[in-house]
Amino acid sequence: MAQILVVDDEIGIRELLSEILADEGHTVRLADSATAAREMRLLERPDLVLLDIWMPDADGITLLKEWVANGQLTMPVIMMSGHGTIETAVDATRIGALDFLEKPFALQKLLATVKRALRREELRPVQPLSLAAFGRSGVLGDLKKRLVHISGLSVPVLLRGERGSMPELFARYLHQANTPWVAAQQALADNSPEVLSQASGGILFIEELAQLSRNQQKNLAFIVSKADRNKLRLVSFTAGEPRRLVEAEGFDAHLLARLSELTLALPPLRDHAEDVPDIANLLLVQLVETRSCPPRQFATAALNLLRNFGWPGNIDDLASAVRALALTSLEEIIGAADVERVLPLYTTRASAANLPLDMPLREAREAFERAYFEHHLALERGSIARVAEKCGLERTHLYRKLKSLGIPTGRREE
Repeated sequence: MAQILVVDDEIGIRELLSEILADEGHTVRLADSATAAREMRLLERPDLVLLDIWMPDADGITLLKEWVANGQLTMPVIMMSGHGTIETAVDATRIGALDFLEKPFALQKLLATVKRALRREELRPVQPLSLAAFGRSGVLGDLKKRLVHISGLSVPVLLRGERGSMPELFARYLHQANTPWVAAQQALADNSPEVLSQASGGILFIEELAQLSRNQQKNLAFIVSKADRNKLRLVSFTAGEPRRLVEAEGFDAHLLARLSELTLALPPLRDHAEDVPDIANLLLVQLVETRSCPPRQFATAALNLLRNFGWPGNIDDLASAVRALALTSLEEIIGAADVERVLPLYTTRASAANLPLDMPLREAREAFERAYFEHHLALERGSIARVAEKCGLERTHLYRKLKSLGIPTGRREE
């Protein structure tokens, strides 16, 4: 049966609900305040929450909003109140509550509401990582505003950035709710008219243009020619230089021109390092919510180390590191020592052997220097003094070099 969390400051209500639900075979956890509920929610994932609106420390609506903002509203919530109004019930369901119960409860209505909520929970998908959930940096804040600005336009959009930038996150920010979303990489192998029908009125997303075969390019060209008539938005991504995509990969130049009517650059993770703690926490919450790992939390020191790392593989590498930490840490709290153990695995990805060799010498030299300094900053836990000593540079020179390469320092001197 289900694990149900009951949150109410009245002991009589808690005991009554505990007895009724336990008789139905459920495991019941009790919390007498929003603070207690918050702590329980961090430690475990209940299948259902019965949440009182009026509590002494914080009201249930505030706690519900907090769970939504933190990506923790992954279970159905039934709001409860003895002083409820229609407006309160509407507000709660608009925020994310599944249902509303008015005290005193009618036994049959209570049981029916709980049964309906648990049935919905069985079908409830885990929410993917969303750009809307983070972006405190100026870099991402500005990009999100631009995405909102162009979301109503029908022109094709080409996203450009480094590998591992998770372009789907940004493409989905252009997606209108309740409209189709079709990932083109697989769909373009099918019949083009069928793809048009599936994506009509929504977005067709191409994850990497360089991976499209000649036949897929032909199918895509047909879809582009019919996009306006079908109210279809095309959003594509490439990690390469568009010019080289045509010259070296043989990509259809006319098709590329159509797909890149509007081009946006995606920032590498090192350019908005202040977002790393939020992204890491959201990734960890996802793993916990899907029961892919035991309950886990990041210590502040661990998040600081993640923020100060260069992440040559961008969000893909960060997601991989968070998963490794969640699965291999021995304690519930993931600390700095855990992060220090894992980060060297990702510095090797920035080695010269992995650098692209088809770029101009100046760009190649900058790429190598960036990889070199990110590697040593990770090994020395962001210590400028130790990196300067190891590399044989004055600290002021090192600071200028790191700034010119776009590497955040955190200004740790020891």
